[in-house]
Amino acid sequence: MKKTAVFAVILLFIAGIAYAKEFKVKRDEGKYDVEAKIDNNPPIVGNNNISIEIKDKSGKHITDAKVVVEYSMPAMPGMPAMHYKEAATVSGNTYKAVMNLSMAGSWNIEVKIKKDEKTGKDSKNRTVKFNVDAH
Repeated sequence: MKKTAVFAVILLFIAGIAYAKEFKVKRDEGKYDVEAKIDNNPPIVGNNNISIEIKDKSGKHITDAKVVVEYSMPAMPGMPAMHYKEAATVSGNTYKAVMNLSMAGSWNIEVKIKKDEKTGKDSKNRTVKFNVDAH
């Protein structure tokens, strides 16, 4: 009886890990609705796949923008600041990139969307910012 109970608990634990949801962030960023998903929740040290969907206010997918994912960790005592940049490539209606988080801790993530070359107040360029804690 004890072996069956232990087996059931282990099975539930493994199933919970196998079906863990991804980390998801939704932002209304001016003219766009942006949804970013990271395949690991919480993100892990090492490679994390990020996918980004960008829609205009009418719900139409934006696939002709230049999207860059920048991720950084601020300086700490005895350690310099870290800053990385990955260009996202479009696949279907989704932009995809791989972030390699080099250590555990709090990371600042910025998804930069450049739709055209304009700058200033009327620019269609947008930035979505969020934080994650890597384990």
